[in-house]
Amino acid sequence: MARISGVDLPKKKRIEYGLTYIYGIGLHTSRKILDATGVDYNTRVFELTDAQAAAIRNEIQANFMVEGDLRKKVTLDIKALMDLGSYRGLRHRRGLPCRGQKTKTNARTRKGKRKTVGAA
Repeated sequence: MARISGVDLPKKKRIEYGLTYIYGIGLHTSRKILDATGVDYNTRVFELTDAQAAAIRNEIQANFMVEGDLRKKVTLDIKALMDLGSYRGLRHRRGLPCRGQKTKTNARTRKGKRKTVGAA
């Protein structure tokens, strides 16, 4: 089993999709990493040699911010917006959508469960 950046990759998946289980790596970035290391996209995770896994691990460590560091950066960026008092920061603080979506009928994911008003 390949363990990269603290994440166990699924054994039976192709490596190009297996890498996307790491927070901060999508399909495009995964393909960039595989091109840089010379690993074939169709290789299954369990077929990786130790040398290939090490090459992928080194490439990610050298050129990409993933997992804990990335989560910390995102959290600090949002905190900075809130401290600054920007519009986006206020939306984050109130738990409302930040990217211009309407909130009259939708936005239940951000707003949470409905709170009934005026029920006597």
